[in-house]
Amino acid sequence: MHSTVVIIPTFNEIENIEAIIRAVFSESDAIHILVVDDNSPDLTGLKVKELQQEFPERLFLEGRKEKSGLGTAYIHGFKWSLKKGYDFIFEMDADFSHDPKDIVKLHNACFIEGADLAIGSRYINNTVNVVNWDMKRLLMSYFASKYVKFITRMSIADTTAGFVCYKRQVLEAIDLDKVKFIGYAFQIEMKFKAHLKKFKIVEVPVIFTDRKLGESKLSSGIISEAIFGVISMKLKSLFKK
Repeated sequence: MHSTVVIIPTFNEIENIEAIIRAVFSESDAIHILVVDDNSPDLTGLKVKELQQEFPERLFLEGRKEKSGLGTAYIHGFKWSLKKGYDFIFEMDADFSHDPKDIVKLHNACFIEGADLAIGSRYINNTVNVVNWDMKRLLMSYFASKYVKFITRMSIADTTAGFVCYKRQVLEAIDLDKVKFIGYAFQIEMKFKAHLKKFKIVEVPVIFTDRKLGESKLSSGIISEAIFGVISMKLKSLFKK
């Protein structure tokens, strides 16, 4: 797990944060974690500071003043990670919807198999690997990925996936200050920008399990951003050619 950091954005994840940190660290002594906390009222950031006493060389915290969106949290984390010199940079949720045991699979897809961007995919090979979602949310997510694939023409089954490993070269090639979206559309935009730059993108099958503790951050505004933002994003890419 050479030069690897896992970015975990948090807002009110006090019920999950210690467990997810310990679970990630148990996978490899070489993994580092950066928590980007948006001033969680439940004191998630304070718990991370306590855990830093136990993991002073591996656990890092970047605190922000307010909740500013998933996309901006990851952009903050990307810039920090590039500045610190990491070669493999992960996106991962705090709520165990992404299994820490799959980190090695995504890392190996990049480090050993030569991918530039590895996606933990829920929908690869015409299967649906999602646990504990109601049918409405499952269908919405599944067909959203189909819709994005149709509009963008990317050969990616799970375009909204949030469990991702980037090689640093991908993030260096993308102008992070021009990434527009902050919700689910952020995940699509990052993949689309990597696709346009001809990076090798692979999907690794994983099982996604809905959170057991804490509250989902999904909202109607985030969904609308993804639906309408994709068309705008595609049109802009065409005019740039």
